Amino acid sequence: MQQHASEPCPKRVPIFHSLSELEIQKITAVVHHKLFKKGERIIEEGEKSTSLFIIHSGKVKLSKLTVHGKEQIVHLLTVGDFFGEHNLFHEDTVMNLSGYALEDTKICILKKQDFDQIMANNPAISFKLLKTITSRLSHMEDLAKTLATKDPEVRIANMLLEFCEIFGTKKQNLILINLPITREEISSYVGLTRETISRKFAKFVDKGILTLIGNKQILIKDKAMLQTTGDSFPIN
Repeated sequence: MQQHASEPCPKRVPIFHSLSELEIQKITAVVHHKLFKKGERIIEEGEKSTSLFIIHSGKVKLSKLTVHGKEQIVHLLTVGDFFGEHNLFHEDTVMNLSGYALEDTKICILKKQDFDQIMANNPAISFKLLKTITSRLSHMEDLAKTLATKDPEVRIANMLLEFCEIFGTKKQNLILINLPITREEISSYVGLTRETISRKFAKFVDKGILTLIGNKQILIKDKAMLQTTGDSFPIN
């Protein structure tokens, strides 16, 4: 179903899709909205919070600082996604990731006490929330495995496959990716230098896997070959 900017936050979040219109209205009444400019920090790692953050419009990156003080991007989120779910299960907790707006972004903020009441009245939401958390833990494991490999082509291929699913638009047999992050942020995400990423992108272009459209779009022409590369079989 196509989502519209005028829709209330709860209607944009999959875990709330089973709720009635009345229940949606009740949640909407207790949700607070806040606008963030591109590049603005939404929440900081180590900051105390008792809220769930829902993306009404825009895109968000979640990252943390490594022991060397460098940014490591962990998640890229878009409309209908949420973060801060760990804050809902503990009274005294701090954020384990920082959140930044990748573009002008509208965030809906739901306080823990309000969410507790929602879950008490709708137990099924708890299971959907747990499913999302489990999926993110799986993503973290996949990211760790990707970063553990020394093959830069495997890292980049897996990143592009992820972008196909989240940010891609199918055009016949092709997939157009509107890149949500800069080359520098891509470098942070896959743990490679910008020079290495540029060289590997050029190699993928030569192999007919993709076409670069400026700095913000990538056209995937051969997803199957990209998948093969992501499965740890480097291009010769």
